[in-house]
Amino acid sequence: MHKELSVIIVNWNTRNLLQDCLESLYKNTKVPFDLYVVDNASTDGSPDMVKTRFPQARLILNKENLGFAPANNRVLDDIYTPFVLILNPDTILIEGAVEGMLDFLKASPDAAVVAPQYLNEDGTKQNSFDNFPSIATELLNKSLLRALLPAWFPSKRCTYKEPLEVESVIGAAMMLRQEAFRQVGFFDRDYFLYLDESDLCFRLKKAGWRCFHLPYLQIYHLGGGSKKKARAEATIEYYRSLYKFFRKNRGWFPYILLRVFKPLRIFLSLILSALGTLLTFGLNEKFKEKLLIRVKLLEWHLMGCPDWMGIKKSPAPIVGAGFKPAPTHMEKL
Repeated sequence: MHKELSVIIVNWNTRNLLQDCLESLYKNTKVPFDLYVVDNASTDGSPDMVKTRFPQARLILNKENLGFAPANNRVLDDIYTPFVLILNPDTILIEGAVEGMLDFLKASPDAAVVAPQYLNEDGTKQNSFDNFPSIATELLNKSLLRALLPAWFPSKRCTYKEPLEVESVIGAAMMLRQEAFRQVGFFDRDYFLYLDESDLCFRLKKAGWRCFHLPYLQIYHLGGGSKKKARAEATIEYYRSLYKFFRKNRGWFPYILLRVFKPLRIFLSLILSALGTLLTFGLNEKFKEKLLIRVKLLEWHLMGCPDWMGIKKSPAPIVGAGFKPAPTHMEKL
């Protein structure tokens, strides 16, 4: 049977999460697809699990942690199905989600990228799309912008029922049109982690393509399965990607403004976290965690943002816990 869809999952030390993801993919997806699992040198037994439990998957083994963009590109270079689903291993598919994304792309020839509504484990909404990074989003309070200017900064605060055109989708489960993808190029290999999907959507928008959030489709996204025990390193990777995005897409003046004022904002946030930790006598774990992350982040900036700091060099293997999804909102009614 001719297949229209390829599914790519990049994994790094998320064996249990990956297993749950693959089980939900095969259980809840009715259209035929080719599955590619790219493993970034996991040490938690992920490759053996895939070989044993999902022999139909095409397993690609990297000798080192290449990150998200280069690992996906290894597959994208060699596949030509009309549509590709880029899926995180910390997702749980709900019946109809894949088919819904595929149907929308088929019916909308100017749409290049779609993504569903992501849910937390308890069924509450996550932000599933975002604005492109700008001076406003990075130096002002993004939550305040979303509350005061929802038309310009849409978010999960609003309830949408129809497809919503957005600047960028969050890449946990995004479906791409190959025609558009190949026109603007694959993921930028300069991004190790984070904002690679924003960079891609930015290029697609410039080329005249459209990106959509589909609120009536849902999947569970547990959020950063391979990063939860390396939060400081993951935050460093986000800032590294942020600076690359500005340097590449926003011009030199916004880039310089960001590099000057972003560390100052981090320093002020560190002071607030330290005060919160002191006032709670160190008993509030949230304040303590934020303080440690911001100390590490400020250290990275003061050292000149070295390449050797970040999640790429983090040796900690992360083994995800099993997941039983909460009822969806529709099931609760």
